[in-house]
Amino acid sequence: MIEAFLLNSLFLLSQVPTPERQFIDLKNQLENFGFQVIIELPPKRGAYGLLEETHKRIWINPVVFELHIGTQTLIHEAVHAAQVCAGKGKIRTLGLDVQPINYARPFFMRYTDVHRQDLEREAYAVQTQPNSFALAISLLQQHCK
Repeated sequence: MIEAFLLNSLFLLSQVPTPERQFIDLKNQLENFGFQVIIELPPKRGAYGLLEETHKRIWINPVVFELHIGTQTLIHEAVHAAQVCAGKGKIRTLGLDVQPINYARPFFMRYTDVHRQDLEREAYAVQTQPNSFALAISLLQQHCK
């Protein structure tokens, strides 16, 4: 009986998606710069990721691992973290010279506040680049030293 339970438990554990290596590396970088990365439902309903700038907390919704977008979600939030660092605690745009792919346009255009649109445009621009991970690390190192 106990053997069946253990085998079943091991099977279930093997089915839980684990974060990718890049996710873990980026999470460590964020934590080195004083951000707390919390893997649980964000306080804003329906969000995959959320940054609370005043306390430097980043929530990552666990569902992103099942959707295989964990690293992309953390890259997006890392850009917002760099924006907070650049603004010395107040989120501001970085003035990046990259554009998001057209597919991402509806995601940032849904914000009615133009400042928020600009912040999200930068995050989606980085997130959708082929070198998004390296770019996110570079932005953190540049702005959060």
